[in-house]
Amino acid sequence: MRPDSRLSRMLHVLLHMACAEGPLTSEQIAAMLGTNAVVVRRTLAGLRDQGYVQSDKGHGGGWRLACDLRRVSLLDIHKAVGGPNLFAIGNASDNPDCAVEKAVNGALTGALEAAEAILLKRLADTSLADLAEDFGAICGSDRKATA
Repeated sequence: MRPDSRLSRMLHVLLHMACAEGPLTSEQIAAMLGTNAVVVRRTLAGLRDQGYVQSDKGHGGGWRLACDLRRVSLLDIHKAVGGPNLFAIGNASDNPDCAVEKAVNGALTGALEAAEAILLKRLADTSLADLAEDFGAICGSDRKATA
């Protein structure tokens, strides 16, 4: 199973937008991600609906940040891109009356719930500004924290 990389890819795009001097077109973003501009527009629409980005049509238009990087968490972006499952591991339900299957599912369920809670908390506690600070002076200090 191929991992869902929408969160990672959109975080990448948002940080590039934070550094950009002007809007980025869907075509520019698609080239950056090695995908189709239609996929970019569809994915960014979820971010636009939440007020994280905005798009301008026409000559000189494109996508740009519409938020304060300090106020947007990685969890916010995860939800805006559809909140895909965090783990590909799941329980079997081939024979729900089997005592062995019940024991295995019980152990996995607890472990997966605990791991998911930790990951969701980490995503909630990390802002886009935290990521921007991680790559330092690439954008310049005045553009790292706000749009």
